[in-house]
Amino acid sequence: MTGAAVPFAAQLADGPVLLDGGLSNQLEAQGHDLSDDLWSARLLAEAPEAVQAAHAAYVAAGARVLITSSYQASFEGWGRRGLGADAARALFHRSVALARSAAATHPPADGPPVRVAASVGPYGAVLADGSEYRGRYGLSTARLADFHRPRIAALAEAGPDVLALETVPDSDEARALLRAAEGCGVPVWLSYTVAGGRTRAGQPLDEAFAVAAGNEQVVAVGVNCCAPAEVEGALAAAGAACPGVPLVAYPNSGEGWDPERGAWRGGSTFEEATARVPRWVELGARLIGGCCRVGPRQIAALSSAL
Repeated sequence: MTGAAVPFAAQLADGPVLLDGGLSNQLEAQGHDLSDDLWSARLLAEAPEAVQAAHAAYVAAGARVLITSSYQASFEGWGRRGLGADAARALFHRSVALARSAAATHPPADGPPVRVAASVGPYGAVLADGSEYRGRYGLSTARLADFHRPRIAALAEAGPDVLALETVPDSDEARALLRAAEGCGVPVWLSYTVAGGRTRAGQPLDEAFAVAAGNEQVVAVGVNCCAPAEVEGALAAAGAACPGVPLVAYPNSGEGWDPERGAWRGGSTFEEATARVPRWVELGARLIGGCCRVGPRQIAALSSAL
């Protein structure tokens, strides 16, 4: 079987696969201001070449899975910019196409090609008010599923290798996302954002991960957008709740955001975290990378660690 023909889920059985890092910090490093409610998704319309270049920087660093710039995109958000449903759908499709184009810049010498994970961020991300780090929006699971379903359908139409249901703050939204993804024809991974050994909404992790147990569409479960120190405990909980399912881990740099100063505080602990990567792999991690404030340099170092 050729590398291109290996299904994404089967590839994970062969060993760890390197994810990319934070797309937003790479775009900012390239000189782009992302301070608006669409965040990096705005550049899908205004500067698509910049998005492709950011993806390509991670491929050059060794990433073998690229996560699209659709995290904060929504039909409602594009509508506020005067774009109709067809134009918004085209931008969702573009997010996958740009990652595909970037993946071709440094194709692996052997093995499977660079994969594309279409990002589906939580409802709170689309609100652009930080509520993805609280969860509990006051909406029913059915209402959340109705919100996510058109976004998931638009991304699935573009043919990514997997959907990244990421930075999920609570198990209620996880249920909604999994319900919305049913029948879309694309496998998914489910990744919570956590703090203090619980979901951001305060739920025990064993209960949160159990939401995905037995779901054949789910090819990996784990955590992202959290402190590196949270990873091991979360992976242990995920592995216990979903035995045999590959795990995913892509934490932040370890710096904290100070909303009053509008600046990052503290130093990065991501480099120290890479020393624990063998333990992550031992626990079952098969998708490993970085999230906010983790750039190509750190991903290249992580590539060496793997």
